[in-house]
Amino acid sequence: MKKINKNLLFNTIKITAASIIAILAAYLLNLEFAMSAGIVAILSIQPTKKETIKTALGRFFAFICALAISFVCFETMGYNVWAFGVYLFFFILICLKFKWNSAMAMDSVLITHFLSVGRMDAPMLLNELLIFLLGVSAGIIANMHLKKDRVAIEELKNNTDNQMKKILFRMSERILTEDMTDYNGECFNVLSDYLHQAKNMADVNYQNQFKKDDVFDMEYLKMREKQCQILYEMYKNVRRIKTTPVQAEKISGFLKTVSEEYHKDNTVEELLLKFQELDEGMKNEPLPVDRSEFEDRAQLFSLLRLLEEFLQVKAEFADRYIENKQD
Repeated sequence: MKKINKNLLFNTIKITAASIIAILAAYLLNLEFAMSAGIVAILSIQPTKKETIKTALGRFFAFICALAISFVCFETMGYNVWAFGVYLFFFILICLKFKWNSAMAMDSVLITHFLSVGRMDAPMLLNELLIFLLGVSAGIIANMHLKKDRVAIEELKNNTDNQMKKILFRMSERILTEDMTDYNGECFNVLSDYLHQAKNMADVNYQNQFKKDDVFDMEYLKMREKQCQILYEMYKNVRRIKTTPVQAEKISGFLKTVSEEYHKDNTVEELLLKFQELDEGMKNEPLPVDRSEFEDRAQLFSLLRLLEEFLQVKAEFADRYIENKQD
């Protein structure tokens, strides 16, 4: 809560400062409607660097269109509400077409200044252009401090990884237990929440950088998300097992090993070798003696295939990213 309040206070001060600076700069240049520069600054500040710059570019192109449309409307129909209405129709149409929705209100407020003075001559056009540029520039500068939050993303990634390890460990125990009454999958709700938070933070970090190739965290979490889906299928297999065949003990031991050794920097090469030994050993097991054992061993076989896929997903990720990890 303290961190949230600190961030809230900092953002409030940042936005206020950007607005005041834009207004003061407009006053220093003796611009008309100088206060509007502050409003433009407020509306220009977005949650991340990339969003701020992308929004600023979109609004600039929209502003050029707004100037052209309003000039035609006002010069042919007069500086009145009817001309403004026609301007709005065509401007909004263009904004919706090019997805400049955020520009509709801000740019139109600047256009109303022409209505107030009743002219669109060169000095007035320059006045509005400078107001726009001062406000947008203040907004961009205000967000230049934003950078990748390494501490937060690592914490969230660790939360996700640790929850997955807990699920694997619990699975190693449950596979030997016939009573599944309290094995209800609630742990996956916690995992889903951790993963969602981590993905959001990874996206924010990516949007606060200009290096296009810094995608390690986003790809890492995509890998974890895929593993979570496989892990849930493994859980459903364990739930279907009604007895505890002898083979379950070996699989239980391997699941426990995975939960203990599996971490973000593990390439899982050794785990895959151990898995292959386990899998080969299973092929030499005696045939089931009754239908119940046959069904449960079929579930164990399916579980092994999913577990192999679970490890392969990490191995493929490791081949691409771990040795050349982006810092």
